[in-house]
Amino acid sequence: MIIESMELLNYRNYESLKIAFDPGTNIFYGDNAQGKTNVLEAVYLCCTTKSHRGARDREIIRFDQEEAHIKLQIRKEGVPYRIDMHLKKNKTKGIAINGIPIKKASQLFGIANVVFFSPEDLNIIKNGPGERRRFLDLELCQLDKLYVHGLIHYNKIVLQRNRLLKDLAFHPEYEATLDVWDEQLVSYGQQVMEHRSRFIRQLNEIIGQIHRDLTGGREELVICYEPNTAPGSLGDVLKRGREQDKKQKTTLNGPHRDDMSFLINGIDIRRFGSQGQQRSAALSLKLSEIELVKTLIHDYPILLLDDVLSELDSSRQNHLLNSINHIQTMITCTGLDDFVEHRFHLDRVFKVTDGSICKEN
Repeated sequence: MIIESMELLNYRNYESLKIAFDPGTNIFYGDNAQGKTNVLEAVYLCCTTKSHRGARDREIIRFDQEEAHIKLQIRKEGVPYRIDMHLKKNKTKGIAINGIPIKKASQLFGIANVVFFSPEDLNIIKNGPGERRRFLDLELCQLDKLYVHGLIHYNKIVLQRNRLLKDLAFHPEYEATLDVWDEQLVSYGQQVMEHRSRFIRQLNEIIGQIHRDLTGGREELVICYEPNTAPGSLGDVLKRGREQDKKQKTTLNGPHRDDMSFLINGIDIRRFGSQGQQRSAALSLKLSEIELVKTLIHDYPILLLDDVLSELDSSRQNHLLNSINHIQTMITCTGLDDFVEHRFHLDRVFKVTDGSICKEN
């Protein structure tokens, strides 16, 4: 799959933009705060309906404008697709595929798979469990529509249950309805945990060899899924913890409290790893994500690298660049020195200056 072109209108600092991408490597370079990351964000947003920054639609629309548009032309297995996204300040976004509006965002998943790698991703291991759950959710939502369905319903039920727990102080008679919510919570929660567990098993089949290559065979990396409750026990845990939930007025147990650990040679690097080990593991995680997408959908994803090279040392830069030379890649950076030094082939180079892009080759 490749992204052939993109058009933007009133998107962040771009008043209007039309750009054609190369099927190989596309480099966007320029000073800071010129709009390089905005291009990558627009691609990611159009493929997944979410900004990697967690921004709301109203924050993405150019100042003094009421709406923004993104148009993406994609070719997958020889079939062309056009994705149109219409962002509005006070309404939900509108999405159309080949001119036909879609009702659910999940209908968009699977047309284009993208892997986003930014400097913040290098901290996924030392940051809190919320970051690691977000990683699981973003990747699984692109790969598995059943997971999307289960996760959406699970999150809605957690919100409803939490609202009910807050209302119990004023309406104790509502407590009987907690059993109904718990039953649904267990049903969807179990689905979410099963999908996450399978995903991490699949990652482990790939990540070990990638990390051995990256570290010259010195380190063995294993990812462990740490569900908040043991498989099949969520219903019992909710019953036992009900009084505590009522006291705290929130749901304290379930997949929304899951985590994952990273073990190098048996040691948990979240707590005991050096920064170098944590960064190497994060890089291995992203590279294994690319290979897993290839295994599951028999096609490589589009890779978006946002100023990552400046955060990596020379050997990790080399390993990353050697691993991606067969994938459509979009890279942002402040200069081209790293690519010249590593003799990396640049198919298309764009200079970004204050919301305008100039093709240089």
